[in-house]
Amino acid sequence: MNSIFTFPKAFKLILFFTLAAIISSCGSTRNSIAVEEGWELLGETKAGFIRETDVINVTSRNQFTAIRFKVEGHEIKLSDLSVYFESGDKLSPAVDEMIPAGHESRLIELALEGRTITKIEFKYRTNSSILKGKASILVFGKRYHAGY
Repeated sequence: MNSIFTFPKAFKLILFFTLAAIISSCGSTRNSIAVEEGWELLGETKAGFIRETDVINVTSRNQFTAIRFKVEGHEIKLSDLSVYFESGDKLSPAVDEMIPAGHESRLIELALEGRTITKIEFKYRTNSSILKGKASILVFGKRYHAGY
C-alpha cells in the first residue's frame, strides 16, 4: 500500500540530521558565569521578540548598592527600569541605553547604605530577529559591605 507521505531514504536522512542540528543548537553553551568579586548574579532572562518587558524576582536577602546589566548574544536598548525594595519603595532611574552584545550597562546606583531588592522590572528593544537567536540579559547587584 503506497502512501502520499512516502519519502526517499536520502530525504529522511537529511531531515533527521537537520532536525538534530537544530535541536542541539538550542541548548545553552554557557558552562559558568564569571562574577566579579563583590557582585552577585540576581537573575537572568532571554530577550523576547514579542514581549519586551521582563521581571527578575530577586531571591537574595543581601543588600545592594548598585546594579548593572550584561548582555550576551545580541544588543538591546534598555529603557523604563523599576527596582522594587523590601521596604515597599520603588526606584525608577532614567535609563535609555544601547548595550552591545558582550558588554555591560552603566552602573545604576541604588543607595550608599545598601537596600534589599525584591524585583527588577525593565523594558527593552531587541536589535535581532528570531532567526538570529535571542539575547541573554543578566542582572548583577553590587553587595553592600558595612564599613566601606
